[in-house]
Amino acid sequence: MSKTLIRGAKVLGGNPQDVLIDGAVVEAVGRNLPAEGAEVVEADGKVLLPGLVDLHTHLREPGREDSETVLTGTRAAASSGYTNVFAMANTFPVADTAGVVEQVWRLGQESGYCDVQPIGAVTVGLEGAKLAELGAMHESAAGVTVFSDDGKCVHDAVIMRRALEYVKAFDGVVAQHAQEPRLTEGAQMNEGVVSAELGLGGWPAVAEESVIARDVLLAEHVGSRVHICHLSTAGSVEIVRWAKSRGIDVTAEVTPHHLLLTDELVRSYNPVYKVNPPLRTERDVMALREALADGTIDIVATDHAPHPHEDKDCEWAAAAMGMVGLETALSVVQETMVDTGLLDWAGVADRMSFKPAQIGQATGHGRPVSAGEPANLTLVESAYRGQVDPAGFASRSRNTPYEGRELPGRVTHTWLRGKATLVDGKLT
Repeated sequence: MSKTLIRGAKVLGGNPQDVLIDGAVVEAVGRNLPAEGAEVVEADGKVLLPGLVDLHTHLREPGREDSETVLTGTRAAASSGYTNVFAMANTFPVADTAGVVEQVWRLGQESGYCDVQPIGAVTVGLEGAKLAELGAMHESAAGVTVFSDDGKCVHDAVIMRRALEYVKAFDGVVAQHAQEPRLTEGAQMNEGVVSAELGLGGWPAVAEESVIARDVLLAEHVGSRVHICHLSTAGSVEIVRWAKSRGIDVTAEVTPHHLLLTDELVRSYNPVYKVNPPLRTERDVMALREALADGTIDIVATDHAPHPHEDKDCEWAAAAMGMVGLETALSVVQETMVDTGLLDWAGVADRMSFKPAQIGQATGHGRPVSAGEPANLTLVESAYRGQVDPAGFASRSRNTPYEGRELPGRVTHTWLRGKATLVDGKLT
């Protein structure tokens, strides 16, 4: 059926309205729209948002299909309200050539659950020594606009400057994993009271903040765009706020887990809490929430980092860093930002759809829920509360820090260009 009527939905959390989808676009938004010839979805006051966009996802394919594939990752995305994800370059082989990014892009096209935009590596092999084929990746079928060595920092200032200069020619953006490697050698968790008590190697906040400070100055010097991945400290917030006050073209993201979890959880020595950058203090968490609310931090990005069981179910020092994040992202944002009054649902749409699509130039995504726009939509039952059960995840991996935790909200429906990819909580 080519037409779908979503009846009684709170568009961006506002008053209930009907939304009529015809083919791949929204035909009308209003009250008491006719249902003739349309499949009717009774929203019953659920919140209707534009399809979510994740600027930071690890899909692992090619090379680590034991963790995730483009198919399983996009199924996880669709089940969570996402219609577009940006796939990080730290695959095997690394996505540092036109051939690899086109492979990832085509796999996304074939999956049908979610659009996939590959992120190209900044340097060859993520080694930080030589610029990758930035222009060729941009001119490929994948049309790469975002470049990142995420998982590693572009630590050489000259290489970072050259990358910023190169992408400026086509309005691309370099997304920096801010981690000074010499300051984090042997680091296992946030440097602070808890790391001292546990005897684990400390990961100082300045290792992140010093790189951000350098890179915003480089971006100002070059006149180019820089994006800060997974910002995690109160000091980083202040640097980004200062840079924006100077008119520097910088954007920043925060992950859901850095909005909720603190380094106190590491006392359990459960490797599920081992992540890069590490969980920080309560003071950092509060600063991140306030910065997301006031716009200093532009977006929420999941940093969805799937790992197989054997890479996480081991001693802390040997465990891989990272958490799956797609399937709990919206619930954590509701818990930390909406239910606390820091953001309304329109603000969530801005931070999780409009702005990430703008930063990554995701055509057709992050658009208003209005007539003539692409029907990339997600319906959220915000009144729901339930325990997180990773057994029900669509992701191939289960390394979530929220197992058994009660969180609010659940996505019931997702539409990608008018096609339902999730119906009543079940993937189609």
